[in-house]
Amino acid sequence: MPSALDLLRSVFGYAGFRGAQAEVVDHLVAGNDALVLMPTGGGKSLCYQIPALLRPGCGIVVSPLIALMQDQVDALLQAGVRAAFVNSSQDFGTAAATERRLLAGELDLLYVAPERLMTERFLLLLDRMAAAGSIALFAIDEAHCVSQWGHDFRPEYLQLSELAGRYPRVPRVALTATADSLTQGEIRSRLGLAAARTFLASFDRPNIRYTIVPRGIGQPRQQLQDFLAEHRNESGIIYCLSRKKVDDTAQWLQKQGIAALPYHAGMSAEDRRENQQRFVRADAIVMVATIAFGMGIDKPDVRFVAHLDLPKSLEAYYQETGRAGRDGEPAEAWMTYGLNDVVVHGMRIDESAAPDEQKRIERQKLDAMLAYCETAGCRRVVLLNYFGETTAACGNCDTCANPPQLWDGTVAAQKLLSAALRTGQRFGAGHLIDVLRGRQTEKVAQCGHQQLPTFGVGAEFDDAGWRAVARQLLAAGLLHADAQRHGGLTLTEAARPVLRGETTLMLRRQAPRPGSSGKRAPRPSSSSQGSDDPLYQTLRTWRAELAREQGVPAYVILHDKTLRELSEAKPDSPAALLQIGGIGEAKAARYGAALLELIGAAV
Repeated sequence: MPSALDLLRSVFGYAGFRGAQAEVVDHLVAGNDALVLMPTGGGKSLCYQIPALLRPGCGIVVSPLIALMQDQVDALLQAGVRAAFVNSSQDFGTAAATERRLLAGELDLLYVAPERLMTERFLLLLDRMAAAGSIALFAIDEAHCVSQWGHDFRPEYLQLSELAGRYPRVPRVALTATADSLTQGEIRSRLGLAAARTFLASFDRPNIRYTIVPRGIGQPRQQLQDFLAEHRNESGIIYCLSRKKVDDTAQWLQKQGIAALPYHAGMSAEDRRENQQRFVRADAIVMVATIAFGMGIDKPDVRFVAHLDLPKSLEAYYQETGRAGRDGEPAEAWMTYGLNDVVVHGMRIDESAAPDEQKRIERQKLDAMLAYCETAGCRRVVLLNYFGETTAACGNCDTCANPPQLWDGTVAAQKLLSAALRTGQRFGAGHLIDVLRGRQTEKVAQCGHQQLPTFGVGAEFDDAGWRAVARQLLAAGLLHADAQRHGGLTLTEAARPVLRGETTLMLRRQAPRPGSSGKRAPRPSSSSQGSDDPLYQTLRTWRAELAREQGVPAYVILHDKTLRELSEAKPDSPAALLQIGGIGEAKAARYGAALLELIGAAV
């Protein structure tokens, strides 16, 4: 019987395991349960694929990603693994044929959606397999979907707890790329994994650079355009909060000559599927999407993820930004956000019909997101600390490259808090800034606010400066956007010591805007794009033609990283090909002759 390392080399073409992979594999092969938390691109799939190949029977992989199962299975078939999927996109005959192969022992891995898995018909099929000892394991991918307080909750995941009682001898592994301690507890309790061993890899994605900029008044599109100018001819994802903003942004980008596609739940299933397929299979496509897009996207060469609105939690932000740079090459997570984002999220929480406890947790998550945005320290330190991990300053985020200055904002805070208090705690930041800056607007005159002591006392800052103060007071919990008052800013108990002068409040000075004298971290170049190596470009062209012929994404055939290694090492024999990362025996047999011919012609 081959060892796990033998399979890693012969099937997947990798010389060695990374991090905790080997431990997870051995643990599952021995028949034990596990909870695996690894970052996107950290190699979670191998943690269940190799045990499924080593144990008797077929591994059952539970995945919510119906639209992506085909690509996942195609990648395994390329590596010579007998894989298939069953989901609602198939007709009855196709699904029945796959089930017959399953019962006949002709599959190593089967991907199935949770709602299909938990039907009585499919459970009876699994009962027959279990009786014959032919279920290798259950792998529950995207396990955070079981969390009712999470950002990707799927009710059908709650039913998966039945697997523990029904198939007690079959090892189960739950896997996710994002889960704070609260969500980890939910996964354990709801999936019956209380006794399972936890494998917690570092959440750090060192190749991703984090940047956050305040949204410029009247110029958010210019900010986006400036950012995209650094990512020409690259694949990326742009997240927006609303469907309308997705459509408007995609149309605007198209007019700028950028290959942009929209994706949101308001589109037809066919249009969503077509746009997703184009993004995954083509180069240099920018997907503009709501959070409905992205889970399970395996495209390795996404060079950037941009947020045009504030995510509602650090878990959501971490998972969405984690879709960049899966290949380990330099990538960027860029976000612009404004005061209104904070108000909108706060009002949504207050106005929701959720239980009070859930609202409390959602407010805590939003507060953590705000604290991350307004930090004066390293962003990576704050982000990883949220997930219980400590690290040193990274040198690869905007605050490390251009550390913000802290200033004594006590007086400014007192002015803004006083303006909110004296106007009745029922107005938003825009009106309060008008009062502070002494503007004689119609609303100011109508309310008589030009008579207030705070009228005109804030001339030292422009609108952007006061909005920065307001954001930081919200982030510090001194102000609250009250849904009952249509987003009016109200003072919390924490504001009183500041207002009375009993404590000093240090604020973050707004960083210089792009184009000013402010320093910007030099952008690491990604060697996967724009390489001037003729052999590398020849290999990319060859791969693109094969992908079109086979109807699969190019990366399913060979990753960019493998092509680069081929162009650098220039192997001259079948044995030398097998030393290249990502080329196992099946790919060497299938593509080896063509690759050696292309390399030989270039040498």
